[in-house]
Amino acid sequence: MIYRLRHVTTYAYAHPVDLAAHLLLLTPRRLPHQQVARTSLAITPAPTHLTQSRDHFGNEATRAFLDVPHERFEVVAEALVEVCFPAPPPAAATTPWEAVAAAAARTPSAAEFALPSPLAPLVAAATGYAAASFPAGRPVLAGLLELTGRIRRDFAYRPGITGPNTQVAEVLEGRSGVCQDFAHVMISALRGLGLPARYVSGYVRTRPPPGGVARRGADQSHAWIEAWLGPVHGWVGLDPTNDIVVRDEHVVLAWGRDFADVSPLRGVILGGGEHGLWVGVDLEEAEGPVPA
Repeated sequence: MIYRLRHVTTYAYAHPVDLAAHLLLLTPRRLPHQQVARTSLAITPAPTHLTQSRDHFGNEATRAFLDVPHERFEVVAEALVEVCFPAPPPAAATTPWEAVAAAAARTPSAAEFALPSPLAPLVAAATGYAAASFPAGRPVLAGLLELTGRIRRDFAYRPGITGPNTQVAEVLEGRSGVCQDFAHVMISALRGLGLPARYVSGYVRTRPPPGGVARRGADQSHAWIEAWLGPVHGWVGLDPTNDIVVRDEHVVLAWGRDFADVSPLRGVILGGGEHGLWVGVDLEEAEGPVPA
């Protein structure tokens, strides 16, 4: 599937900002099953210094420094992306989950994502919630698919009642939140069982195909998880907000241990006072083929 992406972020400040340093993770990752044909970042006002590099997780990071006073800061990210992630293996053919947990401890690239992190810590209630989907000897993907569906059924999607720093324990108690919260719950739950899971930021298609179902979280940045199936089958993307396996409806921006690693835009400013924030996202199907 080929998508045209447009993501607009606008800050309006009550007073001029004299200095600002921003970190942007707004460029889609280039992956074996995600071809990025074009990308652009338009920043207003124009940065005094702009650098690009990869962060610890391999995400495309842009750093912008501004020393011109401004009362408005806007970033427009655009891209043309083709995605076609492969179907996962048959669930019954995957390794028992206990063996995956044991293998993770011997695999540095996976072990990092089995450890707790600030927004996805080990929470006994989360581990207990996940345990019902992982009886002894169950193939790991069978447990993952069941857990993904349970979160979709058990938790209400309610924007505005949680924030970027809402803790897993609060979401478990209230059984409501948004995609970021559900991803953190699932990651915490899996890590409690020793299973590696990483937080993925990106987008889900804005409008469904004819006869399709509108996806939750399509109006802004979206979040889901990738879980490790072991050294044979690798990682699989799972969207607990919508109870779907990631195939051709998502575009990956970045991944990390939790949201704090992959916030699309964060920074430090001098001045500004109170501010307003507006974010608009469109991920629309485009006609191909994608340029080589």
